[in-house]
Amino acid sequence: MSDIRFEGWLHRSGTGGVYQDSAGNVGIASTQPQTRLDIGNGGFQVGPTGIATVTTVNTTNLVNATQLSHRNIIINGAMEVAQRGTSSTSSGYQTVDRFRHSGTGWDAALTQAQGSVSSGTTPYTEGFRKTFKLTNGNQSSGAGAGDQLSMSYIIEDQDLATSGWNYLSETSYVTLSFWFKSSVNQTFYVVLESKDGTSRQYSFAITPTGADTWTKVTHTIKGNSGLQFSNDNGEGIEIYFLLFYGTNQTTSGHTLNTWKTTSASDQAPDMTSTWFTTNSATFELTGMQLEVGSEVTPFEHRQFGDEMARCKRYYNKVFDAEGQSGEKPASLAVYETNSALTTIFNFPKMRVVPSLDITNGTNKFMVRSNSVSDHFDTMSLRYGTTQTAEIVASSGVSGTAGYGGYLRSADTDVYIAFSAEL
Repeated sequence: MSDIRFEGWLHRSGTGGVYQDSAGNVGIASTQPQTRLDIGNGGFQVGPTGIATVTTVNTTNLVNATQLSHRNIIINGAMEVAQRGTSSTSSGYQTVDRFRHSGTGWDAALTQAQGSVSSGTTPYTEGFRKTFKLTNGNQSSGAGAGDQLSMSYIIEDQDLATSGWNYLSETSYVTLSFWFKSSVNQTFYVVLESKDGTSRQYSFAITPTGADTWTKVTHTIKGNSGLQFSNDNGEGIEIYFLLFYGTNQTTSGHTLNTWKTTSASDQAPDMTSTWFTTNSATFELTGMQLEVGSEVTPFEHRQFGDEMARCKRYYNKVFDAEGQSGEKPASLAVYETNSALTTIFNFPKMRVVPSLDITNGTNKFMVRSNSVSDHFDTMSLRYGTTQTAEIVASSGVSGTAGYGGYLRSADTDVYIAFSAEL
C-alpha cells in the first residue's frame, strides 16, 4: 500500500483542523506550527473554558530545580509555634519559636509578641493566622548613633550546606519571601550575614506600600565565592530585619544587593529614625520562606505538629502546668536525704546538649515520697545529652535515700524546658 500524504485536514467549514509541515511539526488549530506540537498558535486549553489554559511553561528553575516538598529552609515561618509564651518585654528568644529581637540603646523596653493576622487581609486569605510582632516603647531620648534594633532568625549551618544551593556560584540563587506590616511608612533594611569562615553580608531595602498595610516581599540572592557553610550544627546565616541602626553601624555610601565582607560600621545605608522614635510603633512579620532557586513558589504550609517537632530541636518545653496546679511531670528517686532527681527524655534529638530553662520561685514544686510532701523552689541540670537530661532538686527536699516518688507542680505557672538555640 502506498503512503497517504497530506498537509492538513480541515473542518468541513474550511477552518481549523490539523496541519503538518515538512519538518514534522504538527499544529492543531494552528496553520503554521512552530514546535513539534503546536496547539492554538502557542497556547492550549484542556477541557471546557476556564479549567486550564497554558501559554508559557518555564521549567528551568521551577520544576527541574525545585523540590515539591521541604522547600522552605525557614522553620516556623508562619509564626504558629510559641512555646515560651505569647508576649514578653524581654529581648532574645521569648515568644515565637526561632525568632528573636535584639539591640541596644533603648530608653524603654519593647514588647515582642505572637500577633494575629486579621481576617479579610491578603495574608489571612493565604492561610496565615499568626505573626511575630514588635511594639516600640517610648524612646524618649531620641535616636542615638549607637542605638540598634532588629528582629532576626538564624539558619543552622548544615541546613544551608545540604540545601542544594551552590552558594559559591553567582549563577545559583536562593529566594527569600515574606509578608510584613509597619505602622510607620518608611524604608527598612534586611541583612543576611554569614557566620562561617570570613563573615559576609548581603543587604536590601524594603518599603511598605502604606502604613498598617501588609506588603509581600520577594528577593532573589545569588551565591558568592566568599561564602562558607560547614555541614555541622553551628550558625550558618542570620537574617536581620533592621528597624533602626544608628550611624555608628551605617554609612551613606553603603552598597545594596551584593555580598561584601562584614563591617560593623557599614551594615546598611543611613536609616531614618521615624519608627524608632514613635512610641507604640509596630512591625509585624509572617510567611517567611527561603528556598533554593530564582523562582518564588507558594508558601509551604506545614501542619502544626510538623512545625512543632522542628522547633523542638532548638527549644523543648517538656512540661507546662498550663494554669493547673498539682500536675505530675515525672517520677523521681530520692537520691540522698536532701535531694531528689529525675531523668527526662528529649524528643526529637536537640541541636546540642541543652541548658535547663525552668520555673524558679518560692515553693513552685513539690516532691511526694513515702506519703510525705516537700515543697521546693526549682531544680538544676545534673547531667545532660542531646536526648536525655537528669535534673535534681537539692534544696528544700528531705526523704529516705533510695525511695521513689513523683514530682508535682505546686503552682499554675510551672514549666520545665530545655534550650539549644543558635
